[in-house]
Amino acid sequence: MSATITQGYLDSPIFGIVSRAAEELGVRAFVIGGYVRDCFLGRRNDDIDIVVEGSGIELAEKVAGIISEEEKRHCNVSVFKTFGTAMLKWHGAEIEFVGARKESYRHDSRKPIVEDGTLEEDQLRRDFTINAMAFSLQKEDYGALVDPFGGIRDLAAGIIRTPLEPAQTYSDDPLRMLRAIRFAVKLSTPEQSFTIVPESLAAMRKMKDRMTILSQERIVEELNKILICDKPSMGFRLMDETGLLEYILPELLRLKGIESVDGKGHKEIFSHTLQVVDNVAAGEIAAIAEGTLKDSAPCEDGDGFIESVRTKPYVWLRWAALLHDIGKPASKRFDPAVGWSFHGHEVVGSRMVPKIFTRLKMPLNEKMKYVQKLVSLHHRPIALVDEEVTDSAVRRLLFDAGNEIDDLMILCNADITSKNPVKVARIKENFELVKRKLVEVEEKDAIRNWKNPITGEYVMQVYGIPPCKEIGILKEYVKNAILDGVIGNTFEEADKFMRLKAAEMGLKEI
Repeated sequence: MSATITQGYLDSPIFGIVSRAAEELGVRAFVIGGYVRDCFLGRRNDDIDIVVEGSGIELAEKVAGIISEEEKRHCNVSVFKTFGTAMLKWHGAEIEFVGARKESYRHDSRKPIVEDGTLEEDQLRRDFTINAMAFSLQKEDYGALVDPFGGIRDLAAGIIRTPLEPAQTYSDDPLRMLRAIRFAVKLSTPEQSFTIVPESLAAMRKMKDRMTILSQERIVEELNKILICDKPSMGFRLMDETGLLEYILPELLRLKGIESVDGKGHKEIFSHTLQVVDNVAAGEIAAIAEGTLKDSAPCEDGDGFIESVRTKPYVWLRWAALLHDIGKPASKRFDPAVGWSFHGHEVVGSRMVPKIFTRLKMPLNEKMKYVQKLVSLHHRPIALVDEEVTDSAVRRLLFDAGNEIDDLMILCNADITSKNPVKVARIKENFELVKRKLVEVEEKDAIRNWKNPITGEYVMQVYGIPPCKEIGILKEYVKNAILDGVIGNTFEEADKFMRLKAAEMGLKEI
């Protein structure tokens, strides 16, 4: 064991309470895993894992009893008997209690055979050395670092390494291959990069087909955690390098490579896509820091929306960036006169989104529809840059994008990746014009989340007609007139215009 470490690591009184509870029960308890790792990295972590050489549930209930005595209030413990664990909430922190255990695996399953064990056996089953470190909570050596595999050295060196031979670690639970990648991405900073040791990378390449025994839900959980990191591209490059991407998102692999005809080639779409994902991450983080990014949810009564300021990355925006050009391989065409084109790739891509979400067992609700919408619209603001930015075009963009307009603009800005600095400067200058125009038109016409002033019920009431196609035609006339600026976005102007068009159609008021 190392020298005792307490200041700045175990300052919270909860650790003293756990120490006292363990002593009264006659068991040994330790803080273990990510909390210990993040203490040394100076990162906040409100997920605390306590491992005990005994019953985790019994220790949690004992801790709750002491807390209620000291703070004179009841403290509830959530018990999960199936897993032998318990969860306690403490001033915003979630503390999980689990008994020390040892595990063994069958080759055809990642579900472990679990037996009671010692701290040393529990540390041996951990995924990486940097996640196997523990702080003692015993009175005699309170705060001592228990680090049998040199996790503290690996942390200082920026190394992701398994306690056991990597082949055994990854064979036992293949998800650990994705977790290795996720930690390399999550822990890397501009000051220090984290790398996976070569023998681990080699084991991943050799054992990539073990991914087939994993559930899609567990895979997607890791993907989501990678996507909300500051630089997600690092994770997808590692997945590609190790061959894991083939088992996760083979559609991305089809974006690789450059085809050339008569000396004319196109942009390498895979690298471009990863750059866009990183650009979106940077753009979203900046907008969150500025407090300018809003989220909205429908009111409970269905009338209007409630806005809130976004405070953390939105993983579905990252998915939209990852899939924004997914339709390009299917829409790629070569014209000797103009070179390569990808006309309609946004339409093709939007149709692919539900299929990808279904295969990965991701939600097919409004989250999927959000990604689908951004993929289908991601070219629209750029198209405006290439044309005259008219009020009519901006109104239609606002109408089609609705609440997603801010995220759409982050994605479109991120999509400007030309290596020609003059071209980038010109496009970005025009892009700023589009952004200003969006603000002006929205303030003037209130098109975002627009509702047609003329309803089907109103048309039936005015003309005494049953549901019919003429109602839809009239509503479409009114909608287009407002979006094109022919009439104002008011009921009075819409009603007058409706009556004029209805007369032309031969409808008579009652």
